[in-house]
Amino acid sequence: MALQINATNPEHPALLLELPWHLPLEDWPEEYLVPLPRGISRHVVRYSRAGDEVIAVKELAERPALREYELLRDLDRIGIPAVDPLAVVTGRTDDGGAPLESVLVTRHLGGSMPYRSMFETTMRPATMHRLMDALAVLLVRLHLAGFAWGDCSLSNTLFRRDAGAYAAYLVDAETGDLHPQLSTGQREYDLDLARVNISGELLDLEASGALHPSVDPIEFGMEICARYRGLWDELTRASVYPAGKYHYIERRIRRLNDLGFDVAEMQIEHASNGDTVSFVPKVVDAGHHQRQLLRLTGLDTEENQARRLLNDLESWMATQDDYAPGDPLGARPEVLAHRWVREVFRPTVRAVPLELRGAMDPAEIYHQLLEHRWYMSEHAQHDIGIETAVEDYIANILPRASKTLQPTAE
Repeated sequence: MALQINATNPEHPALLLELPWHLPLEDWPEEYLVPLPRGISRHVVRYSRAGDEVIAVKELAERPALREYELLRDLDRIGIPAVDPLAVVTGRTDDGGAPLESVLVTRHLGGSMPYRSMFETTMRPATMHRLMDALAVLLVRLHLAGFAWGDCSLSNTLFRRDAGAYAAYLVDAETGDLHPQLSTGQREYDLDLARVNISGELLDLEASGALHPSVDPIEFGMEICARYRGLWDELTRASVYPAGKYHYIERRIRRLNDLGFDVAEMQIEHASNGDTVSFVPKVVDAGHHQRQLLRLTGLDTEENQARRLLNDLESWMATQDDYAPGDPLGARPEVLAHRWVREVFRPTVRAVPLELRGAMDPAEIYHQLLEHRWYMSEHAQHDIGIETAVEDYIANILPRASKTLQPTAE
């Protein structure tokens, strides 16, 4: 059987042909590899380069490779945070003609970290809680979309910094299934697997001495269940309000927006006696602030980053002479937002030297600068201004932070 490359982009097959597909993945020469931290996997995984892109190459049998490729494409179409599938390579043989396993090729997620690399220094419990929050949000988003993961774990997840929190991305979809809707049993099965897997992974870290002594692996395994159920209930529960109190419905929608979700459809029913109104959010989409920021500015960020940038944008807009909400003669929000990007956001980010940025993307850099400005202003008891904050951040914070925030890809 001849070598075949099924790819999502016409450019990828030509770039991928340059890689040594005649060799087992574990025998690839160093010249083809990119030294990035890897998580634990049941398969051989290597990072390589295809043109200007860093790619992850996973070796597995042809049928599961093709299946996972299609599942990742489906998740991409419905907007689920997962690695981006690029290609499947089948028909591989070695120099003697013996068959080799197929490979799945995905785009490396820039700025991301496997959980084990995050434990190279002892992780504080507060950071562990943020990881559980991120994983719970990912699992809820998958379940709302009808995706049963089948192997939710820290090992099958990548994490990116998101304005003081983390955003979680699915890496391994091999065991997953996409359905129109999941039953309670399917969701609970996924959740129980997550609890067992996470507790086991943390017990392994505990045995190696990489876990903070105050972290109980079993309790943190249970925590993913509590955080998942709390979020799922908030997003899907029916609310009963007194008739005429329609602002209660608006308040519920705003609370969902604050959690980062949009209500795309809702069901409202009046009781037969007319005393109460039942409200059920029917379809809930994540990324409320992401979409709002993207619409206004064209900036594509993580959800918490978007929330922080929107707050800064709104504060800046209020200082502009032509900002007049509701006045047809005032500048439109989109015009002001693009002015903010041009005059505030980009110059501020560009003031930070590239060699000191590490794995932080522009939105994360801007968030860090806003945080530093706030701390300095609190200490000074007055607003010190973004320029002063940038100068101090570059001089006193980044030289230390850059040692632990090295780029994950160049």
